[in-house]
Amino acid sequence: MPSSRTGKPPVQRASRRPAVSRSARENPVQRAVTRARRAWDRPLTAYYLIAGGSTLITVLGLVMVYSASQVTALQMALPGSYFFRKQLLAAVIGGVLLLAASRMPVKLHRALAYPILAAAVFLMALVQVPGIGMSVNGNQNWISLGGSFQIQPSEFGKLALVLWGADLIARKQERRLLTQWKHMLVPLVPVAFLLLGLIMLGGDMGTAIILTAILFGLLWLAGAPTRLFAGVLSVAAVIGVILIETSPNRMARLACIGATEPRAQGADCWQAVHGIYALASGGLFGSGLGASVEKWGQLPEAHTDFIFAVTGEELGLAGTLSVLALFAALGYAGIRVAGRTKDPFVRYAAGGVTTWIVAQAVINIGAVLGLLPIAGVPLPLFSYGGSALLPTMFAVGLLIAFARDEPAARTALARRQPRFGRKRAGGSGAERGPRRWNTMRRRASAARSSGER
Repeated sequence: MPSSRTGKPPVQRASRRPAVSRSARENPVQRAVTRARRAWDRPLTAYYLIAGGSTLITVLGLVMVYSASQVTALQMALPGSYFFRKQLLAAVIGGVLLLAASRMPVKLHRALAYPILAAAVFLMALVQVPGIGMSVNGNQNWISLGGSFQIQPSEFGKLALVLWGADLIARKQERRLLTQWKHMLVPLVPVAFLLLGLIMLGGDMGTAIILTAILFGLLWLAGAPTRLFAGVLSVAAVIGVILIETSPNRMARLACIGATEPRAQGADCWQAVHGIYALASGGLFGSGLGASVEKWGQLPEAHTDFIFAVTGEELGLAGTLSVLALFAALGYAGIRVAGRTKDPFVRYAAGGVTTWIVAQAVINIGAVLGLLPIAGVPLPLFSYGGSALLPTMFAVGLLIAFARDEPAARTALARRQPRFGRKRAGGSGAERGPRRWNTMRRRASAARSSGER
């Protein structure tokens, strides 16, 4: 062993262990939770969730529409891709509307509220004119556009109520009028009841339920007192009970909740029961895309109202849970946008759109699972139907615009620089290299000259 300068052997010091950081001491689960929280709190999280979630739902919906509608198209002596091509065309048009809505300023959204409401009321009234309105599955709520194209104006009534109601409540809040109950209700509730009346004239109670949910969502966001909220809810419940009891078809749908046999309590529960059969036969990962058995004439409306059942049969529990997770992410992002903004119109519009999409998804999926009566509403962004897809995609564009308009999100978007195609302020590395080398040469020559002097 080598000795030190004093002749004594060197003292062996205990090796110090490297300091362990706090993040290293955490277990992998805690690190994952910490990273997830940091990612969740980023300014652009809501923006990415809305844009990504809605895109994935729409694309997966196109795939399932193609799979679920082939048999129906062939039974109608149509090409197998007939319904898929129509849905793809609607998705392309809806994508254009989504991009336009996501780039519009808030002032333009508010300016469109009254024209959209007037157009929706006019078209919904036009449905009841003989020779113009069409009846589909017993509901008089369609207008023919020529050929195989039809439009359902009540779907645009949802968008009209959201935009117009948000603008109305925001203007009243700016004038500090919401403290008076009459300004809270009038004219929001009468106009909403006008839309509901026009819808119920055609017999479409499912869409009426969605509009009622939007109305209650707007009142709740506006801070309606409990008594006022309960009063409006009681009136809507009484009207709903009367409409259900006066219709044998609606009473039969109530009797099919939780049914396991095609005939339950004298009611025809064929659709509800075969929806359960489709989900039950899917297992964990499904029978495979396109391998559904129930869509071969056993399950009515397999590509529209009951497309979630076909998804469960072909993609299994994994596929249905993925769809639920995407809707949950979209709903969370909408609530986050509504909760973080300071603009009253943005808060009410984002809350109304989120209520619309989440309530419609819950009603559709609940009916397929046998937990709710079959209301005849499509799964947003997923089921077949251009009339439902177009206003929904425009509403998603609203959420994207609102998410981009947050102050922190605007700052984060402004700081983002494209990785390719744009030079930095100082130029490229090849351009900066010679200038730096010339500077070093000048400094070295200056040092030599000063040393010689």
